[in-house]
Amino acid sequence: MSEQVLVSGANGFIASHSIAQLLEQGKRVIGTVRNPNDATRTAHLRALLGAEAGLTLVAADLTAADPFSAYIDVDAVLHMASPYVLTVQDAQKDLVDPAVQGTVSMLRAAAKSPRVKKVVLTSSMAAITDEPDGRVLTEADWNDKSTLTRNAYYYSKTMAERAAWDFMEREKPGFELIVINPFMVIGPALSSEVNTSNQILVDVAAGVYPAILALEWGFVDVRDVADAHVRALSASGAKGRYICAAGNRNMAQVVQLIRKAGAASAKLPSLNLAHALGTGLMTLASYAQPAGVGSYLRTHLGRVPRFSNSKIQADLGLKFRDVDQTIIDTVQDLIRLGHMPAANG
Repeated sequence: MSEQVLVSGANGFIASHSIAQLLEQGKRVIGTVRNPNDATRTAHLRALLGAEAGLTLVAADLTAADPFSAYIDVDAVLHMASPYVLTVQDAQKDLVDPAVQGTVSMLRAAAKSPRVKKVVLTSSMAAITDEPDGRVLTEADWNDKSTLTRNAYYYSKTMAERAAWDFMEREKPGFELIVINPFMVIGPALSSEVNTSNQILVDVAAGVYPAILALEWGFVDVRDVADAHVRALSASGAKGRYICAAGNRNMAQVVQLIRKAGAASAKLPSLNLAHALGTGLMTLASYAQPAGVGSYLRTHLGRVPRFSNSKIQADLGLKFRDVDQTIIDTVQDLIRLGHMPAANG
């Protein structure tokens, strides 16, 4: 009988690609979603090659008392469900509670199943830092600065991952825990929705940013992140956390790549504020932004993230796609889906 994998948050951006890869490998997948009967949110999963025979969608709510135990008779778990938004009404209720409760609920359920041998958790670079400081970050680094009022999304990812490692230390269950910590995940989507990271490219092209700012991001292709999760299930040497990021690009480079990919350029920012004075002005202006956006700008303007991805390449054999090509692929996909205007449109 083929290996069976439980994937939470199955209709998410990374999860959808992970399920596609699992089905290609002949594995059977149980995917949890809020509502399996919502065709607009699940059609792209049911359309995957091998889904008719290999994919079962079931309902699960991260905030329920025990959302996963009914589905845990599986060989392995990809726990990928977690809210990803920067600005919310109530950070504890809308971000931290679902992230932490969902993670602990999944681990508790898995601990009751003698069959589960490995759980792979989708964490984030947000759990490693929320304010790049020039050091080369590794898996030994932890974000200890975020709070409910400072980069609350980062705080939710940090608290959820810490809760997972605390559970492993306290309960010593019969399965291994592997954690993937991706940077900004972009790439072609399997659904028609725009995920939060791809939305940044949409916003740049739509003129949401008034100028080219001193912002630099670590990027990684969604197909590589999915590959990392799937490889972690079978890699015998996999252990601990894994920074999953291919390389950096700053906003000026991103603008050039959006133009090169064939997007309309009329609203692309051209004024260059990627200097000390511009960063000072934009830091002041950040206080007029929604709380999550403002907090992000104040902790990232003028800072260059540095990281080592040597561990994931060595342990999982992962080879990263070129970042420029990933951005071009993403923009062309966003144009195809109608989320970004084409230069000749």
